[in-house]
Amino acid sequence: MAHYTKEQILQLIEDEDVGFIRLQFTDMFGTLKNIAITASQMEKALNNQCMFDGSSVEGYIKIEESDMYLYPDLDTFVILPWRPQHGKVARLICDIYRPDGTPFEGSPRYILKKAIEEANEMGYEFQVGSECEFFLFQTDEDGLPTTNTTERAGYLDLGPLDQGENARRDMVLTLEDMGFEIEASHHEMAPGQHEIDFKYENALKAADQIMTFKFAVRTIAKRHGLHATFMPKPKQGINGSGMHVNMSLSKEGKNCFYDEKDVLGLSEDAYYFIGGLLKHSKGMTGILNPLVNSYKRLVPGYEAPIYIAWSAKNRTPLIRIPAVTGGGTRVELRSPDASANPYLVLAVCLKAGLEGIKKKIKPNVPVDKNIFQMSKEEKEQYQLERLPKDLKEALEEMERDPLVVQTLGEEFFFHYTKGKRNEWNMYQEQVSAWELEQYLYRI
Repeated sequence: MAHYTKEQILQLIEDEDVGFIRLQFTDMFGTLKNIAITASQMEKALNNQCMFDGSSVEGYIKIEESDMYLYPDLDTFVILPWRPQHGKVARLICDIYRPDGTPFEGSPRYILKKAIEEANEMGYEFQVGSECEFFLFQTDEDGLPTTNTTERAGYLDLGPLDQGENARRDMVLTLEDMGFEIEASHHEMAPGQHEIDFKYENALKAADQIMTFKFAVRTIAKRHGLHATFMPKPKQGINGSGMHVNMSLSKEGKNCFYDEKDVLGLSEDAYYFIGGLLKHSKGMTGILNPLVNSYKRLVPGYEAPIYIAWSAKNRTPLIRIPAVTGGGTRVELRSPDASANPYLVLAVCLKAGLEGIKKKIKPNVPVDKNIFQMSKEEKEQYQLERLPKDLKEALEEMERDPLVVQTLGEEFFFHYTKGKRNEWNMYQEQVSAWELEQYLYRI
């Protein structure tokens, strides 16, 4: 990661002929927002003097206390490589502060920072790597997105079957220009589905990168006449898109999850971290899978996890331990999808894992069999519980989990669940195409 001073950024803007700067932040649901300024206003921005109306941003603040200030994180400065070469465009990710100079508690980035601070006080650094899946679909004659694709490629296929190969290559090269270290990219299971994996980073940078990644992928797709979507389940009958989150804790550069003496190569900290994640998995689901549509992905038959279990030997449980050792030892949580707010996802996962360590929560025995092929009796033998089946159930589980409430803060939690209940209620009122097909002509 580059480390910049104010003076260095101002010099870069002059040297690189940057004419426009986007000051970016996210709302509570993970939608990227920005205020755009010209280079002449950059010194003001770097002195934390740029304001916006917080009452107009989802879940931010009531109108009587609406003035919010943007504090740019200097290390997030990057020039957007797809913009013009003369009068270039750069961006900075910002923290949100109140007029009195205190951090705004409802900022998702601040919520993650608080969780990271707790880990640091315990001597840990939280490291994260994500695997973001997405679809590339055709657009119509007006440039609007469809769910159509003419390709028939599958897992790890290449061109000419993989018709998104050129767009994906441009995405990778663009991301590298923006400072990402891309480890792999490939076609996924469903036609039109892709995955790009980037290097492990500290948690705050990892969350920033996920937001930047989605922004860049959608932008480059549009330049290819395509629409990129991170919607969890855009089409019936095919695999949905997930955002697997790989996590580890380190101390002084040493991976705290590795123990060469253990049969699985896992330390006590790793087992307790897994125990904490499993304990709070139901309560976290409303954050990890925040859309009505998220639960169309979490169904049998499409590789997405349904049952609360863990294993080092198969991919059907909620948590998998990849077959690496030493510095690469990590815990992979397989339920999240990329519609989630990454700052909140990492905050609740970290808090759950840290509670596991503090309270020495041991996970149940690993489930090394294919859960989808188990009988009802076998599932009962392993005492397997399901993740919430829909958004309504997930919100009810959130309300029963004090750790999730405490992580988000009561006011943020109230606004988040209120917004998601409204989403559920609107969905419940809809008359779907399936209902019309089933009932209109017969009843």
